Amino acid sequence: MTNALTRLLETRDWLLADGATGTNLFNMGLSSGDAPELWNEEHPDRIKALYKGAVDAGSDLFLTNSFGGNASRLKLHGAEKRARELSRMSAEIGREVADTADHPVIVAGSVGPTGEIMEPMGSLTHAAAVEIFHEQAEGLKEGGADVLWVETISAAEEYRAAAEAFALADMPWCGTMSFDTAGRTMMGLTSSGMVDLVGKIDNAPLAFGANCGVGASDLLRTVLGFAARGPETPIIAKGNAGIPKYVDGHIHYDGTPDLMADYACLARDCGATIIGGCCGTTPEHLEKMREALETRPKGARPTLDQITEALGGFSSASDGTDGNAPAARKTRRGRARG
Repeated sequence: MTNALTRLLETRDWLLADGATGTNLFNMGLSSGDAPELWNEEHPDRIKALYKGAVDAGSDLFLTNSFGGNASRLKLHGAEKRARELSRMSAEIGREVADTADHPVIVAGSVGPTGEIMEPMGSLTHAAAVEIFHEQAEGLKEGGADVLWVETISAAEEYRAAAEAFALADMPWCGTMSFDTAGRTMMGLTSSGMVDLVGKIDNAPLAFGANCGVGASDLLRTVLGFAARGPETPIIAKGNAGIPKYVDGHIHYDGTPDLMADYACLARDCGATIIGGCCGTTPEHLEKMREALETRPKGARPTLDQITEALGGFSSASDGTDGNAPAARKTRRGRARG
C-alpha cells in the first residue's frame, strides 16, 4: 500500500514527530477533567495553534486532538454519540495545517485506549473494542488523516482490536504501547513481547514503538529491547520530557529542551526512526530536538550507562524481559496523554 508516511520514510533516515497534547492545551487554558476533544468544536483556533506549534518547530508528523475521542472515553463527558464527529473535526483542522506547511507533514489520527479492561480479565469484548475503534477510525479518515496512530496501549488484546478496526476502515496505521510498570506495560507485556505481537498481526502497522511511560531513560531502554530483536518495521520513540513533579499545585516535567535534544539523538542511535516527545514536551523542546538530529552525526548504539549518564537513572532495575517484574494489575486506565 502506498501512503504518505511510507513515501516520506523512504526518503528520510528519521522523522521528527510532535510533543504533548495535554501539556500544551493546559497551557492554553484547558481545565483538568475537561475533554480536550470538545475543543475541536469549541476552540478550533487553539487546536490549530497546537498543531502549528509542532509544525513550526520542525515536526514532520503530528497527532490529532482525538486521543480520548472514542465512545467509551467520551461517555464520561456525555458525548459518547459524538466520537466520529469530534474525531473528524480534529483531523480536518490538522489537514488545514499540514496542507499549508512549508515542508511535507503527516497528519496522524490519534486513537487512545478505551479505558476499559478487555476479556477475560475485564468485561470489554473483542467485538465491542473493534466497533469502538472502527467508529473513531472512520471519523479520522473522513477528516483527512494520512495515517491512524493508536497510542498508550497496555494490553495486547486491545492492540489487536485496533489493528482489526483499522483494516475495516482501510487505513494504514502505527501503534505504540506504554511500558510504565518496571519495563512492562500495565498488563504485563515486555518489549520483546511487543515485537512478537507486531510480527503476528495480519494488518501490520507501518511503525511500532513506545510512548509516555515513566521517563526518557526507561523509554530508550525499551527501544533497545525492540532493536535487539532486529525488527524490519520502523521503531517509534515518544518519551516524556523528564519526570513529572508537583510545582505550585501543577504537574511540571523537569526535562529541559537540551535534555530532550540529547534524548532525540540517543533515540535515533538506539534504533528509532520516528522520534518525538510525549507528556511535558513543548515546541521549545521540539526545536532543540530537530536541531540536534540535523546537526549531530549518528553514533553507535548507546549502552545503558551512557543513557543514564545523559538522561538520568532508570525507575526500575529490570527492563521486564528477565521475568523480574510485577504481575499485571487489573485496574481501569483513565489518564490522558501528556
